[in-house]
Amino acid sequence: MKRNIKLFIRYDGTRYYGWEHQPTEPMTIQGKLEEVVRRMLGLPEGEIPLIIGAGRTDAGVHAQEMVANFHAETDLSEEEILAYLNRYLPEDIGVDRAVFASERFHARYNAKGKHYRYRCWCGVNKPVFERKYMTVLQDDVDLEKMQSAAALLVGTHDFKGFCANPRMKKSTVRTVDEITIRRKKEELRFDFHGNGFLQNMVRILVGTLLEVGCGRMDEERIRKILEEGDRRIAGPTALPQGLCLIRVDY
Repeated sequence: MKRNIKLFIRYDGTRYYGWEHQPTEPMTIQGKLEEVVRRMLGLPEGEIPLIIGAGRTDAGVHAQEMVANFHAETDLSEEEILAYLNRYLPEDIGVDRAVFASERFHARYNAKGKHYRYRCWCGVNKPVFERKYMTVLQDDVDLEKMQSAAALLVGTHDFKGFCANPRMKKSTVRTVDEITIRRKKEELRFDFHGNGFLQNMVRILVGTLLEVGCGRMDEERIRKILEEGDRRIAGPTALPQGLCLIRVDY
């Protein structure tokens, strides 16, 4: 029976070269999933099933809930698919749910919004057990300054200046409807929600806001980046390990 199978996936991206297939890099989340699904369906080695992800997380970035789908001829139940995938996937990739979706469901095209979280460590001691999921800050930061600067970024803007791809041919206009920055003890947490994000956009936003928090940039620079769309005047791209895709909205 022809099925459209929807997966809810979580993964530790530490040792992977991102979600998407890379011509010279076998260690990708998509590649690992497709290989296990191929074996589950009994397909020959050269016949790779296409698994469509809701987005393309970068190398070293994690996901709490990535959504993906693939079409397949199978009589396996949802429970059997889930059990097989979790049995044969590496320990750092897990499938929380496998459900039969409508024929027209598309993990990427049907996505309405995404929630990303970036975590930093501001403590004196090392975050030994969280080191793979946080970025350790060397400088103290001003929370109120960052919150004020973040407010300038909320809304519909051309985020070209916050995109790592200078040759982007498609529109770089996106809507970011929420940015929250909170500090609880030693942890500094940035949460972003929007209808979509450009290549490295969240990490560049974090890097820029941290520059504001450290006093090396001000709100006028934020306005200038938005107006001129010049990546060179934005902040550095924050390290990947602090970033996690939390949820995809449909």
